[in-house]
Amino acid sequence: MLPFLALVIAVVCVGASFRRLVFALTPTSLDVMALGAALRGDAGRARLSGLKQALAGEDGSSMEWERSVLDAAASPAEQRVALLNEQLQELDWRIQRWARVPRVCASITTSSGFLLATVAMREGLVAAPDMPPELQDMAMRAAMTYAIDVAAIGLAGAAFCMAIQFRARKAAKDRAEAADKLVERLEALGS
Repeated sequence: MLPFLALVIAVVCVGASFRRLVFALTPTSLDVMALGAALRGDAGRARLSGLKQALAGEDGSSMEWERSVLDAAASPAEQRVALLNEQLQELDWRIQRWARVPRVCASITTSSGFLLATVAMREGLVAAPDMPPELQDMAMRAAMTYAIDVAAIGLAGAAFCMAIQFRARKAAKDRAEAADKLVERLEALGS
């Protein structure tokens, strides 16, 4: 029962960490990197007006950030920088959502693995004195093996959470840099 409980905790924590990765990889409906690449060069100005028309036809809030940043780019010059910076802050908030979750999940998974391993050792050690002397050593070894198995599940969950954390951190940095370049390009196209 204890390995199953450790596995459930690890899976939930890895799932929450994976959700963080999704937030870091897809902060907006359109890929910020691809959007910035599409607006480069002389053809970028023509694509910008076509993109505005395409986004105007979209329903719902799925493209809300994209619409807002394009509206900010089309605003008067004295307001443009402030509105674009506001959209950068909004995107930064989207990128940084749940940023601490993988680290916390790694801690939870590790701690629960060690706690459940301690419970497994205690159960095994409590049962060992009631056994015949020739079986006590074998029961203690079995309790230790059981405890190590439970702790290993917790440590494996923590390793997955930390791997996701490193990937999410890199994705967040890449998306933030791409957003900065996109805003610079929009400022240039707006002037």
